Order: sequence, then structure tokens, then C-alpha cells
Amino acid sequence: MTRQILIYGAIGGILITLLKWSEYRFLVLEHSFAIYGGLTAAIFAIIGIWLGRKLATSRLPGDPRQPTPSAFAPNTQKRDALNITPRELEVLQLVAQGLSNSEIATRLFVSENTVKTHCSRTFDKLGAKRRTQAVQLGKELGLLS
Repeated sequence: MTRQILIYGAIGGILITLLKWSEYRFLVLEHSFAIYGGLTAAIFAIIGIWLGRKLATSRLPGDPRQPTPSAFAPNTQKRDALNITPRELEVLQLVAQGLSNSEIATRLFVSENTVKTHCSRTFDKLGAKRRTQAVQLGKELGLLS
């Protein structure tokens, strides 16, 4: 009797397994496009998250893989050799930013004529005839960043 119960149990288990397998097989065949599409989307999402995290961590401040930009230091030897005063250099920096004489005067709390005087003296010391030429020479000589 125990033997018959085991045989019927094994046959029942095999039949249930076959039915579940056929159901699974039907599910896979019927919805294969959706399953493959979902798997592809999941793979690309995982790759995107991984790549995004990898790129984001490489741009964090203090990352040893990226060079740190050094602060610009004007060439003081050249400035002293040309006899350019700190105020004239300040005016030249504002000219390099594209400010007009009146904007520079407002920012430095001086008159527009004072700005013109500083510009004229700086241009003479650099040997420039125009504002753009003075800015270009200032950059070449290391006075401007």
C-alpha cells in the first residue's frame, strides 16, 4: 500500500510539474516580446546608473585624478619693470572685463577723467594704441589672466 501511494504521489508530482512547465512555456511564448523588452530596459537602466555614478564621482572636488587649477598670479617683476601702479593694473583688469570708462569710474568710485588718465598712462607704458591691444599685451606679459 505504501508503494502505491508513493507511485501515485510521484506521478501526481510529475503531472503537476509538467502542467506548470507548459504554463510557464506558454507564458514565455505568449509574452516573449514584453519579457525581452523588460530585460533589455533593466540592463540599460543598470548600466546607466552605474555609468552616471562613475562619472559623477570622478568630478567631485578634491578628486586626485583631476588637476586642481592654480590661482593666477600676475607677473610682478614685469609690472615693476614697466612701472605700472596697482591702480593702473586694476583699471587694466576692468578694461579686460569689457567695462566702459564710466562703468570703471562707478566701480572704483573715481571720476571718468581719472579712469581716462589711468588708461592713457597704462597704454603708454605698454606701448598700446587701443584698449584691445592693451589687453592683449597685458595677457602676453602675464599681467592679466
